[in-house]
Amino acid sequence: MSAPRMLGTGSGIFRRKPIETIEGTGDTGLQRTLGLRQLTAIGVGGIIGAGIFSLAGAVANKTAGPAVLISFLIAGIASAAAAFSYAEFAGLIPRAGSAYTYGYAVLGEIVGWFIGWDLLLEYTAIVSVVAIGISGYFNDLLGFLHVSLPAWMSGAPGTEPSGVASGSYKVNLFAVLLCLIIAFVLNQGMKNAARFETLLVYLKVALVVLVIVVGAFHIKTGNYSNFFPFGLSGAFTGAATVFFAVFGYDAMSTAAEESKDSQKHMPKAILYSLAISMVLYVLACLVLTGMVNFKDIDPESAFSSAFASVGLGWLGAVIAVGAIIGILTVLFTFLMGATRVGYSMSRDGLLPKWFSGTHRTRQVPHRMTWVLGIASAVIAGVLPIEEAAELTNIGILLAFVVVCIAVVVLRYKRPELPRTFKTPGMPVVPIIGVVFSLWLITFLQWQTWLRFAIWFVIGMAIYFGYSRRHSLLNRPASPETESTSD
Repeated sequence: MSAPRMLGTGSGIFRRKPIETIEGTGDTGLQRTLGLRQLTAIGVGGIIGAGIFSLAGAVANKTAGPAVLISFLIAGIASAAAAFSYAEFAGLIPRAGSAYTYGYAVLGEIVGWFIGWDLLLEYTAIVSVVAIGISGYFNDLLGFLHVSLPAWMSGAPGTEPSGVASGSYKVNLFAVLLCLIIAFVLNQGMKNAARFETLLVYLKVALVVLVIVVGAFHIKTGNYSNFFPFGLSGAFTGAATVFFAVFGYDAMSTAAEESKDSQKHMPKAILYSLAISMVLYVLACLVLTGMVNFKDIDPESAFSSAFASVGLGWLGAVIAVGAIIGILTVLFTFLMGATRVGYSMSRDGLLPKWFSGTHRTRQVPHRMTWVLGIASAVIAGVLPIEEAAELTNIGILLAFVVVCIAVVVLRYKRPELPRTFKTPGMPVVPIIGVVFSLWLITFLQWQTWLRFAIWFVIGMAIYFGYSRRHSLLNRPASPETESTSD
């Protein structure tokens, strides 16, 4: 039997999902197994990744100097402005889909589609980029062990190092396998998958704490003397770079329907995960720039080389292994986010219904998980990391803009709705999130805009050719629905 129509508000492409019909917590086909601890771990897993192991060193060396910690603070404040908006929506609309669902409910179907379609690409590309990055660490470790893989499976075409014939590389096999393994883990059921993620997050946080504690004994305060070597503008430019290391809670919020008490736990998990990550980021930056003069920081392996310089090379090796383990959590969080966005769009009729099918016993969107897992594996296998990275960033920032605008609109249009968390400083805080996100968008290269435009055109063709007609809001209402509607 076909699903009854959701009686939306508005008309045409700006029709909206009624919040009253989506804020319930009944059976949704997904299994509610995640508590506050698991949700927070997923958020931390998505935020702390390559940013703390490599990005911090690169920004300190080339852009901000010791003021890299100011860069992280600025980025953290801007990210918090969006996080507060996400937290309010997460408590009000405990449904999968995050920014897609929020935009659909407040600003209209075309906005929801636009953000959902964009996040499908962004999250999937992030998974690919991270997998390629981990593959690079893996190849380095094999080199230390004097083990070499056949050239055809060592990287994407066009990434051959000097001394290797052009065309020798065919596929980045390790990156492909990583994407497929994470898809497999996610399909084992959210309870088991969350246990795997939580364990890795604990290991990652323990490693970062170890770095901070041991490194604190090797700080030379003289390294802080020229705190702003690139001026205050260097700290702000650094903030634009490291901003992409301080989100991840947005992907975690897509798991709202798998939370035991989403309205209570999701807002807390969003804020806790960002707060924990920011404390670790700032302390790690303080230690790094205190141990080594910013001019001498290795942009590629900042912490490993820093500890090697003080006679603790063994800890550098531990960091390299820990970085691989820790960054795996980013794969988990963003692939989960992508699948939940796609699942929600399919359930709403904007994508074919087949994609929203859930496993009979594990209660996970297994079809969408495999589709996006394979898609990320293909991107990771055949594209160089630079080209894959150019598919990311813009969609996340636009999602932040939409959520921050939507939370202001809904607060003033529907102030009576029950909110378990309210964004403070309304409307100033969400406006800060909008302004900062738009400012960061101006830093993106024209190639990023071109790829975004192509994806946007494809998405609009699908929306007007399929999604608009098949949307649940476009279906005739059942007699039962009409008799109970106002």
